[in-house]
Amino acid sequence: MIPKFREPVKPGEILLKEFLIPMGISQVALAEKMNVPVQRINTLINGRRDMTAETAVLLSFALGTSTQFWMNLQSACDIYKAQKSLKFDTGLKSPSKRPHKKFNSVKS
Repeated sequence: MIPKFREPVKPGEILLKEFLIPMGISQVALAEKMNVPVQRINTLINGRRDMTAETAVLLSFALGTSTQFWMNLQSACDIYKAQKSLKFDTGLKSPSKRPHKKFNSVKS
């Protein structure tokens, strides 16, 4: 059974393990191809920087992927962090376990 509440894989980890290592591309070479500082690639890979739309576009051109691929990876991480934070801060239950409130319609 696949765990439901594990932290998603960060885009930088996917970049390193699924693209750079198998393709034999260094961080420096990728940065040069994207015309960005190598620190941008390195901090992304090390999880100290989130994927931005600009970086996603540049990666899609450099690696032949879609921009949405990279943004979906980042979105999954962002949603996980938000859910974890809200559950911790507010004590909320999972949305699927909360009863739905019925809204009264206002007649004008």
